[in-house]
Amino acid sequence: MRAIELTGSVDDQHQLNVQVPEDFPAGPVRVIVLLPNEDETGAAWAKGIAREWADDLADLRQDIYTLEDGQPVDAVR
Repeated sequence: MRAIELTGSVDDQHQLNVQVPEDFPAGPVRVIVLLPNEDETGAAWAKGIAREWADDLADLRQDIYTLEDGQPVDAVR
């Protein structure tokens, strides 16, 4: 068995899209999917957290700080 590396993408319908070289023979293939490292998926993690915490984030009782709280980062100390 011979292996080649191809880059593809998964769309919103969870379909894998990959462009293969022109000389690639037609027929069944075996696919191994390598997921990006966690550092590369930071945006996906943030979206997942926002989705999971949507109810908590929308609760006005959670808004305990205002713009008047604290000091600006560049304030004289």
